[in-house]
Amino acid sequence: MNRLMQWRGVLHRTTWESDAADDRAPLIGFFWAGIWLFWLLGPLVDSLQMLDRPRGWIGAASIVLFAALYLWHWMKRWQVFGGAVMGPEIERRRASLLRYSGLLILSLIAIFSIGQSGAATLVFFGVSAMWTFSIPVAVAISASVGMSYVVMSVAVPGWQVDTGLLISLTFATIATSAGRVAGGRARQLEASRRENARLAVDEERNRMARDLHDILGHSLTVITVKAELAGKLIDVDPVRARAEIADLERLSRDALADVRRAVTGFREVTLSGELARAREGLRAAGIRAELPTATDEVPSDLREVFAWAVREGVTNVIRHSEASTCRIQITSSSLTVCDDGVGAVTSRSKGNGLLGLSERAMSVGAQLITESLLPRGFSLTMTAPSAPTCARSVPERAASS
Repeated sequence: MNRLMQWRGVLHRTTWESDAADDRAPLIGFFWAGIWLFWLLGPLVDSLQMLDRPRGWIGAASIVLFAALYLWHWMKRWQVFGGAVMGPEIERRRASLLRYSGLLILSLIAIFSIGQSGAATLVFFGVSAMWTFSIPVAVAISASVGMSYVVMSVAVPGWQVDTGLLISLTFATIATSAGRVAGGRARQLEASRRENARLAVDEERNRMARDLHDILGHSLTVITVKAELAGKLIDVDPVRARAEIADLERLSRDALADVRRAVTGFREVTLSGELARAREGLRAAGIRAELPTATDEVPSDLREVFAWAVREGVTNVIRHSEASTCRIQITSSSLTVCDDGVGAVTSRSKGNGLLGLSERAMSVGAQLITESLLPRGFSLTMTAPSAPTCARSVPERAASS
Protein backbone atom coordinates (compact mmCIF):
# COMPACT_ATOMS: atom_id res chain seq x y z
CA MET A 1 0.00 0.00 0.00
CA ASN A 2 2.86 2.34 0.80
CA ARG A 3 4.33 1.81 -2.65
CA LEU A 4 0.93 2.29 -4.26
CA MET A 5 0.40 5.53 -2.36
CA GLN A 6 3.95 6.55 -3.25
CA TRP A 7 3.29 6.07 -6.95
CA ARG A 8 -0.07 7.80 -6.63
CA GLY A 9 1.80 10.69 -5.08
CA VAL A 10 4.20 10.71 -8.01
CA LEU A 11 1.28 10.75 -10.43
CA HIS A 12 -0.51 13.50 -8.47
CA ARG A 13 2.65 15.54 -8.08
CA THR A 14 3.51 15.15 -11.76
CA THR A 15 0.00 16.20 -12.75
CA TRP A 16 -0.14 19.08 -10.26
CA GLU A 17 3.26 20.42 -11.22
CA SER A 18 2.49 20.17 -14.92
CA ASP A 19 -0.91 21.81 -14.40
CA ALA A 20 0.74 24.62 -12.45
CA ALA A 21 3.31 24.99 -15.22
CA ASP A 22 0.50 24.97 -17.79
CA ASP A 23 -1.22 27.78 -15.85
CA ARG A 24 1.92 29.90 -15.90
CA ALA A 25 3.01 29.09 -19.42
CA PRO A 26 0.32 31.14 -21.24
CA LEU A 27 1.18 34.20 -19.15
CA ILE A 28 4.88 33.81 -19.84
CA GLY A 29 4.21 33.22 -23.52
CA PHE A 30 1.83 36.18 -23.63
CA PHE A 31 4.58 38.35 -22.17
CA TRP A 32 7.16 37.24 -24.74
CA ALA A 33 4.66 37.55 -27.58
CA GLY A 34 3.59 41.03 -26.51
CA ILE A 35 6.88 42.56 -25.45
CA TRP A 36 8.06 42.85 -29.07
CA LEU A 37 5.04 44.92 -30.02
CA PHE A 38 6.99 48.03 -29.04
CA TRP A 39 8.42 47.81 -32.59
CA LEU A 40 5.00 49.00 -33.73
CA LEU A 41 5.44 52.26 -31.83
CA GLY A 42 7.34 53.71 -34.81
CA PRO A 43 4.51 53.33 -37.35
CA LEU A 44 1.99 54.32 -34.66
CA VAL A 45 3.84 57.60 -34.00
CA ASP A 46 4.07 58.23 -37.75
CA SER A 47 0.32 57.76 -38.10
CA LEU A 48 -0.38 60.07 -35.16
CA GLN A 49 1.60 62.78 -36.92
CA MET A 50 -0.83 62.51 -39.83
CA LEU A 51 -4.07 62.82 -37.87
CA ASP A 52 -4.96 65.90 -39.91
CA ARG A 53 -5.60 63.52 -42.79
CA PRO A 54 -7.87 60.42 -42.96
CA ARG A 55 -4.94 58.15 -43.71
CA GLY A 56 -3.47 59.05 -40.30
CA TRP A 57 -6.60 57.88 -38.49
CA ILE A 58 -6.78 54.77 -40.66
CA GLY A 59 -3.11 53.98 -40.04
CA ALA A 60 -3.37 54.43 -36.26
CA ALA A 61 -6.51 52.28 -36.09
CA SER A 62 -4.92 49.56 -38.22
CA ILE A 63 -1.82 49.42 -35.97
CA VAL A 64 -3.90 49.17 -32.77
CA LEU A 65 -6.22 46.55 -34.25
CA PHE A 66 -3.26 44.63 -35.66
CA ALA A 67 -1.59 44.44 -32.23
CA ALA A 68 -4.84 43.32 -30.56
CA LEU A 69 -5.58 40.68 -33.21
CA TYR A 70 -1.97 39.47 -33.07
CA LEU A 71 -2.21 38.83 -29.32
CA TRP A 72 -5.68 37.28 -29.60
CA HIS A 73 -4.53 34.97 -32.38
CA TRP A 74 -1.53 33.93 -30.32
CA MET A 75 -3.69 33.12 -27.27
CA LYS A 76 -6.16 31.06 -29.30
CA ARG A 77 -3.40 29.05 -30.96
CA TRP A 78 -1.74 28.45 -27.59
CA GLN A 79 -5.01 27.04 -26.28
CA VAL A 80 -5.21 24.72 -29.29
CA PHE A 81 -1.64 23.48 -28.76
CA GLY A 82 -2.36 22.92 -25.07
CA GLY A 83 -5.57 20.99 -25.76
CA ALA A 84 -7.78 23.55 -24.00
CA VAL A 85 -9.91 24.18 -27.10
CA MET A 86 -12.18 21.34 -28.13
CA GLY A 87 -14.43 20.94 -31.12
CA PRO A 88 -14.15 19.92 -34.77
CA GLU A 89 -10.69 20.37 -36.24
CA ILE A 90 -12.06 22.00 -39.39
CA GLU A 91 -13.76 24.74 -37.36
CA ARG A 92 -10.56 25.48 -35.44
CA ARG A 93 -8.59 25.68 -38.68
CA ARG A 94 -11.19 27.95 -40.27
CA ALA A 95 -11.14 30.32 -37.30
CA SER A 96 -7.33 30.35 -37.30
CA LEU A 97 -7.19 31.16 -41.02
CA LEU A 98 -9.73 33.95 -40.58
CA ARG A 99 -7.64 35.56 -37.84
CA TYR A 100 -4.47 35.18 -39.89
CA SER A 101 -6.20 36.69 -42.92
CA GLY A 102 -7.26 39.59 -40.70
CA LEU A 103 -3.62 40.17 -39.79
CA LEU A 104 -2.70 40.28 -43.48
CA ILE A 105 -5.47 42.78 -44.27
CA LEU A 106 -4.57 45.06 -41.35
CA SER A 107 -0.88 44.89 -42.26
CA LEU A 108 -1.61 45.94 -45.86
CA ILE A 109 -3.86 48.77 -44.64
CA ALA A 110 -1.06 49.99 -42.34
CA ILE A 111 1.48 49.88 -45.18
CA PHE A 112 -0.70 51.74 -47.69
CA SER A 113 -1.87 54.36 -45.17
CA ILE A 114 1.37 55.03 -43.27
CA GLY A 115 4.06 54.05 -45.74
CA GLN A 116 7.22 52.02 -45.33
CA SER A 117 7.21 52.25 -41.54
CA GLY A 118 3.91 50.33 -41.57
CA ALA A 119 5.86 47.38 -43.01
CA ALA A 120 7.02 46.64 -39.45
CA THR A 121 3.77 44.67 -39.15
CA LEU A 122 5.19 42.18 -41.68
CA VAL A 123 7.59 40.83 -39.04
CA PHE A 124 4.69 39.93 -36.74
CA PHE A 125 2.68 38.60 -39.67
CA GLY A 126 5.55 36.26 -40.59
CA VAL A 127 6.01 35.13 -36.98
CA SER A 128 2.28 34.43 -36.65
CA ALA A 129 2.60 31.90 -39.45
CA MET A 130 4.71 29.79 -37.10
CA TRP A 131 1.79 29.00 -34.80
CA THR A 132 -0.80 28.96 -37.59
CA PHE A 133 0.67 26.45 -40.05
CA SER A 134 3.14 23.59 -40.07
CA ILE A 135 6.76 24.65 -39.74
CA PRO A 136 7.68 24.08 -43.43
CA VAL A 137 4.65 26.08 -44.60
CA ALA A 138 5.34 28.81 -42.05
CA VAL A 139 8.98 29.12 -43.14
CA ALA A 140 7.84 29.39 -46.76
CA ILE A 141 5.37 32.15 -45.81
CA SER A 142 8.04 34.07 -43.88
CA ALA A 143 10.42 33.79 -46.83
CA SER A 144 7.67 35.02 -49.16
CA VAL A 145 6.98 37.96 -46.86
CA GLY A 146 10.67 38.91 -46.86
CA MET A 147 10.94 38.72 -50.65
CA SER A 148 7.72 40.71 -51.07
CA TYR A 149 9.12 43.42 -48.84
CA VAL A 150 12.32 43.59 -50.92
CA VAL A 151 10.27 43.87 -54.12
CA MET A 152 8.13 46.67 -52.65
CA SER A 153 11.24 48.49 -51.37
CA VAL A 154 12.67 48.49 -54.90
CA ALA A 155 9.43 49.18 -56.77
CA VAL A 156 7.81 51.87 -54.58
CA PRO A 157 9.30 55.35 -55.02
CA GLY A 158 10.85 56.72 -51.84
CA TRP A 159 11.28 53.30 -50.21
CA GLN A 160 14.63 51.81 -49.30
CA VAL A 161 15.54 48.23 -48.45
CA ASP A 162 15.55 48.02 -44.66
CA THR A 163 18.03 45.26 -43.81
CA GLY A 164 17.15 45.61 -40.12
CA LEU A 165 13.58 44.54 -40.83
CA LEU A 166 14.76 41.57 -42.90
CA ILE A 167 17.17 40.51 -40.17
CA SER A 168 14.41 40.83 -37.57
CA LEU A 169 12.06 38.72 -39.69
CA THR A 170 14.74 36.05 -40.19
CA PHE A 171 15.74 35.74 -36.54
CA ALA A 172 12.13 35.91 -35.34
CA THR A 173 11.24 33.07 -37.69
CA ILE A 174 14.17 30.95 -36.50
CA ALA A 175 13.50 31.64 -32.82
CA THR A 176 9.78 30.97 -33.08
CA SER A 177 10.25 27.72 -35.01
CA ALA A 178 12.84 26.55 -32.46
CA GLY A 179 10.47 27.44 -29.64
CA ARG A 180 7.65 25.54 -31.27
CA VAL A 181 9.81 22.43 -31.71
CA ALA A 182 11.03 22.65 -28.11
CA GLY A 183 7.48 23.13 -26.86
CA GLY A 184 6.28 20.09 -28.78
CA ARG A 185 9.03 17.96 -27.31
CA ALA A 186 8.31 19.26 -23.82
CA ARG A 187 4.64 18.32 -24.21
CA GLN A 188 5.62 14.85 -25.41
CA LEU A 189 7.98 14.45 -22.47
CA GLU A 190 5.28 15.54 -20.04
CA ALA A 191 2.82 13.10 -21.59
CA SER A 192 5.41 10.32 -21.24
CA ARG A 193 5.98 11.21 -17.58
CA ARG A 194 2.28 11.04 -16.85
CA GLU A 195 1.93 7.74 -18.70
CA ASN A 196 4.91 6.24 -16.86
CA ALA A 197 3.46 7.30 -13.51
CA ARG A 198 0.08 5.83 -14.45
CA LEU A 199 1.68 2.55 -15.56
CA ALA A 200 3.63 2.39 -12.29
CA VAL A 201 0.37 2.73 -10.33
CA ASP A 202 -1.25 0.02 -12.46
CA GLU A 203 1.74 -2.29 -11.98
CA GLU A 204 1.63 -1.82 -8.22
CA ARG A 205 -2.09 -2.58 -8.21
CA ASN A 206 -1.44 -5.75 -10.21
CA ARG A 207 1.28 -6.76 -7.76
CA MET A 208 -1.06 -6.27 -4.84
CA ALA A 209 -3.80 -8.23 -6.59
CA ARG A 210 -1.43 -11.14 -7.27
CA ASP A 211 -0.04 -11.15 -3.75
CA LEU A 212 -3.43 -10.95 -2.05
CA HIS A 213 -4.83 -13.70 -4.27
CA ASP A 214 -1.88 -15.99 -3.63
CA ILE A 215 -1.74 -15.28 0.10
CA LEU A 216 -5.45 -15.44 0.88
CA GLY A 217 -6.15 -18.22 -1.60
CA HIS A 218 -3.66 -20.57 0.03
CA SER A 219 -4.30 -19.54 3.64
CA LEU A 220 -8.09 -19.70 3.41
CA THR A 221 -7.91 -23.06 1.63
CA VAL A 222 -5.81 -24.57 4.42
CA ILE A 223 -8.01 -22.95 7.08
CA THR A 224 -11.13 -24.41 5.43
CA VAL A 225 -9.62 -27.90 5.25
CA LYS A 226 -8.47 -27.77 8.87
CA ALA A 227 -11.87 -26.48 10.02
CA GLU A 228 -13.58 -29.40 8.28
CA LEU A 229 -11.10 -31.83 9.82
CA ALA A 230 -11.58 -30.36 13.29
CA GLY A 231 -15.35 -30.68 12.89
CA LYS A 232 -15.02 -34.37 12.05
CA LEU A 233 -12.58 -35.06 14.91
CA ILE A 234 -14.34 -33.15 17.67
CA ASP A 235 -16.38 -36.21 18.73
CA VAL A 236 -13.97 -39.04 17.90
CA ASP A 237 -10.62 -37.45 18.85
CA PRO A 238 -11.10 -34.26 20.93
CA VAL A 239 -7.37 -33.88 21.62
CA ARG A 240 -6.46 -33.78 17.93
CA ALA A 241 -9.49 -31.59 17.22
CA ARG A 242 -8.21 -29.05 19.75
CA ALA A 243 -4.79 -29.17 18.09
CA GLU A 244 -6.36 -28.49 14.71
CA ILE A 245 -8.35 -25.59 16.16
CA ALA A 246 -5.16 -24.16 17.65
CA ASP A 247 -3.59 -24.46 14.20
CA LEU A 248 -6.57 -22.59 12.78
CA GLU A 249 -5.91 -19.69 15.13
CA ARG A 250 -2.22 -19.67 14.21
CA LEU A 251 -2.95 -19.87 10.49
CA SER A 252 -5.46 -17.02 10.66
CA ARG A 253 -2.96 -14.84 12.52
CA ASP A 254 -0.24 -15.72 10.00
CA ALA A 255 -2.60 -14.90 7.12
CA LEU A 256 -3.42 -11.54 8.67
CA ALA A 257 0.27 -10.78 9.11
CA ASP A 258 0.95 -11.84 5.51
CA VAL A 259 -1.77 -9.53 4.22
CA ARG A 260 -0.34 -6.64 6.20
CA ARG A 261 3.13 -7.30 4.82
CA ALA A 262 1.76 -7.64 1.30
CA VAL A 263 -0.06 -4.32 1.27
CA THR A 264 3.01 -2.54 2.62
CA GLY A 265 5.12 -4.02 -0.16
CA PHE A 266 7.45 -6.03 2.06
CA ARG A 267 5.95 -9.45 1.55
CA GLU A 268 8.66 -12.07 1.11
CA VAL A 269 8.19 -15.77 0.45
CA THR A 270 10.83 -18.45 0.74
CA LEU A 271 10.95 -21.73 -1.10
CA SER A 272 11.72 -23.75 2.02
CA GLY A 273 8.93 -22.01 3.92
CA GLU A 274 6.38 -22.73 1.19
CA LEU A 275 7.43 -26.38 1.08
CA ALA A 276 6.81 -26.59 4.83
CA ARG A 277 3.41 -24.94 4.40
CA ALA A 278 2.63 -27.33 1.54
CA ARG A 279 3.45 -30.37 3.69
CA GLU A 280 1.16 -29.13 6.46
CA GLY A 281 -1.70 -28.24 4.12
CA LEU A 282 -1.53 -31.54 2.23
CA ARG A 283 -1.46 -33.49 5.49
CA ALA A 284 -4.54 -31.66 6.74
CA ALA A 285 -6.31 -32.45 3.45
CA GLY A 286 -5.42 -36.14 3.69
CA ILE A 287 -3.14 -36.03 0.63
CA ARG A 288 0.18 -37.86 0.69
CA ALA A 289 3.02 -35.43 0.05
CA GLU A 290 6.21 -36.32 -1.80
CA LEU A 291 8.35 -33.23 -1.34
CA PRO A 292 12.05 -32.48 -1.77
CA THR A 293 14.11 -32.09 1.37
CA ALA A 294 16.61 -29.55 0.00
CA THR A 295 16.45 -26.48 -2.22
CA ASP A 296 20.11 -25.47 -2.26
CA GLU A 297 20.55 -26.09 -5.99
CA VAL A 298 17.90 -23.53 -6.97
CA PRO A 299 19.47 -20.19 -8.04
CA SER A 300 18.60 -17.21 -5.88
CA ASP A 301 16.84 -15.40 -8.73
CA LEU A 302 14.38 -18.30 -9.13
CA ARG A 303 13.67 -19.11 -5.49
CA GLU A 304 10.93 -16.58 -4.93
CA VAL A 305 9.00 -17.36 -8.12
CA PHE A 306 9.39 -21.11 -7.42
CA ALA A 307 7.99 -20.47 -3.93
CA TRP A 308 4.92 -18.80 -5.46
CA ALA A 309 4.58 -21.76 -7.84
CA VAL A 310 4.59 -24.19 -4.90
CA ARG A 311 1.94 -22.14 -3.14
CA GLU A 312 -0.37 -21.87 -6.16
CA GLY A 313 0.16 -25.48 -7.24
CA VAL A 314 -0.51 -26.97 -3.81
CA THR A 315 -3.51 -24.71 -3.28
CA ASN A 316 -5.01 -26.00 -6.52
CA VAL A 317 -4.29 -29.60 -5.53
CA ILE A 318 -6.09 -29.15 -2.22
CA ARG A 319 -9.02 -27.29 -3.76
CA HIS A 320 -9.70 -29.10 -6.99
CA SER A 321 -7.77 -32.30 -7.54
CA GLU A 322 -9.46 -34.94 -5.32
CA ALA A 323 -6.00 -36.50 -5.39
CA SER A 324 -4.43 -38.98 -2.99
CA THR A 325 -0.82 -38.01 -3.77
CA CYS A 326 0.96 -34.77 -4.59
CA ARG A 327 4.55 -34.75 -5.79
CA ILE A 328 6.85 -31.75 -6.04
CA GLN A 329 10.08 -32.03 -8.01
CA ILE A 330 12.73 -29.30 -8.02
CA THR A 331 15.89 -28.92 -10.07
CA SER A 332 18.21 -25.99 -10.56
CA SER A 333 16.09 -24.72 -13.46
CA SER A 334 12.60 -26.15 -12.98
CA LEU A 335 9.84 -26.93 -10.54
CA THR A 336 6.96 -29.35 -11.08
CA VAL A 337 3.86 -29.88 -8.94
CA CYS A 338 1.82 -32.90 -10.04
CA ASP A 339 -0.97 -35.02 -8.58
CA ASP A 340 -3.01 -38.11 -9.36
CA GLY A 341 -6.37 -36.38 -9.20
CA VAL A 342 -9.14 -35.66 -11.68
CA GLY A 343 -7.01 -33.59 -14.04
CA ALA A 344 -7.72 -30.15 -15.44
CA VAL A 345 -10.97 -28.31 -14.85
CA THR A 346 -11.84 -24.82 -16.05
CA SER A 347 -11.44 -23.13 -12.68
CA ARG A 348 -8.14 -24.90 -12.18
CA SER A 349 -6.43 -24.39 -15.53
CA LYS A 350 -7.63 -20.87 -16.34
CA GLY A 351 -8.02 -19.13 -12.97
CA ASN A 352 -6.66 -15.80 -11.83
CA GLY A 353 -4.05 -17.54 -9.70
CA LEU A 354 -2.38 -19.22 -12.66
CA LEU A 355 -2.61 -16.01 -14.65
CA GLY A 356 -0.80 -14.13 -11.89
CA LEU A 357 1.75 -16.94 -11.58
CA SER A 358 2.36 -16.79 -15.33
CA GLU A 359 3.07 -13.06 -15.01
CA ARG A 360 5.53 -13.75 -12.20
CA ALA A 361 7.26 -16.37 -14.35
CA MET A 362 7.57 -14.01 -17.30
CA SER A 363 9.09 -11.35 -15.05
CA VAL A 364 12.14 -13.61 -14.49
CA GLY A 365 12.22 -15.07 -18.01
CA ALA A 366 10.67 -18.39 -17.01
CA GLN A 367 7.82 -20.38 -18.56
CA LEU A 368 4.68 -21.77 -16.95
CA ILE A 369 3.01 -24.88 -18.37
CA THR A 370 -0.06 -26.74 -17.06
CA GLU A 371 -0.84 -30.23 -18.32
CA SER A 372 -3.38 -32.99 -17.89
CA LEU A 373 -1.60 -36.26 -17.13
CA LEU A 374 -2.52 -39.67 -18.49
CA PRO A 375 -4.27 -41.74 -17.31
CA ARG A 376 -5.22 -39.16 -14.64
CA GLY A 377 -3.72 -36.26 -12.80
CA PHE A 378 -2.54 -32.71 -13.35
CA SER A 379 0.89 -31.10 -13.63
CA LEU A 380 2.08 -27.53 -13.14
CA THR A 381 5.61 -26.86 -14.37
CA MET A 382 7.69 -23.72 -14.14
CA THR A 383 10.88 -23.93 -16.10
CA ALA A 384 13.86 -21.87 -17.12
CA PRO A 385 14.18 -23.43 -19.65
CA SER A 386 13.33 -27.18 -19.16
CA ALA A 387 11.42 -29.28 -16.68
CA PRO A 388 11.01 -32.98 -15.81
CA THR A 389 7.73 -34.70 -16.51
CA CYS A 390 5.67 -36.71 -14.03
CA ALA A 391 4.08 -38.97 -16.64
CA ARG A 392 3.02 -38.97 -20.27
CA SER A 393 0.95 -35.84 -20.59
CA VAL A 394 -1.30 -33.82 -22.83
CA PRO A 395 -0.53 -30.05 -22.88
CA GLU A 396 -3.45 -28.15 -21.44
CA ARG A 397 -2.20 -24.57 -21.29
CA ALA A 398 1.10 -22.78 -21.64
CA ALA A 399 2.14 -19.30 -20.64
CA SER A 400 5.57 -18.31 -21.85
CA SER A 401 7.74 -15.28 -21.75
